[in-house]
Amino acid sequence: MSEQQGDFASGYSISVYALSEKAVTVVFGNQISETLWRLVSSFNRLLKQNPFSGLITTVPAYSTLTVFFDPLKVALTDLPGKSCYEKVAGYLKKMSHSEPDLTVQVGNQVVIPVCYGGNFGPDILTVAQNNGLTETEVIALHSSAVYSVYMMGFIPGFAYMGGMPPGLSTPRKEVPRAAIPAGSVGIAGLQTGIYPIEIPGGWQIIGRTPLQLFNADRESPALLKGGDSITFKAITTEEFNAYLV
Repeated sequence: MSEQQGDFASGYSISVYALSEKAVTVVFGNQISETLWRLVSSFNRLLKQNPFSGLITTVPAYSTLTVFFDPLKVALTDLPGKSCYEKVAGYLKKMSHSEPDLTVQVGNQVVIPVCYGGNFGPDILTVAQNNGLTETEVIALHSSAVYSVYMMGFIPGFAYMGGMPPGLSTPRKEVPRAAIPAGSVGIAGLQTGIYPIEIPGGWQIIGRTPLQLFNADRESPALLKGGDSITFKAITTEEFNAYLV
């Protein structure tokens, strides 16, 4: 697979590889970290401020940025390179020499009420035992952190969040559940997230929120977006039910 290298800021490098005839992916690393997230966000902002002819859209993730383009428009540009990949990858490689702005552009600050444990959080004991904690300590740790939405995920409204305390890290379930209720709060490795709709999944479910994470009838269907700052607030079953009234 074609790939080009480029430096991005002091001590950082990127790789650009062809995803299809209409897209390339810029790789900043292979881990979940705030530093990489800031690099991806900075590069994405810079590209949007300085687009090449034919740029359609970008999709940021934890440590990558996928760039979609119109190959017909790119082919007509005077960018150096024989193929569209070479033209786009070369442009991105050149752009990577710019010093990044690593300041965080914070979105909304959102408090998510969660009823932890019991029927709402069937895997909270698994998370506790995996980390040598009590269920109460799991709840305290999970609800004490401030999370950042690093990217929106595999289904509409699913927010992948960074910032979870390492002491809660737990592997995904070996056998995924056939159906996880909407609003379920889960843990997978160092990630935490909320299922916006009922769907099969393998995350360790520790609680559920009564908030509706996705509603196609709303002006903004997804409750959360990239860059939002999230905190979780523990609530009782009674408080959970009161939200539904």
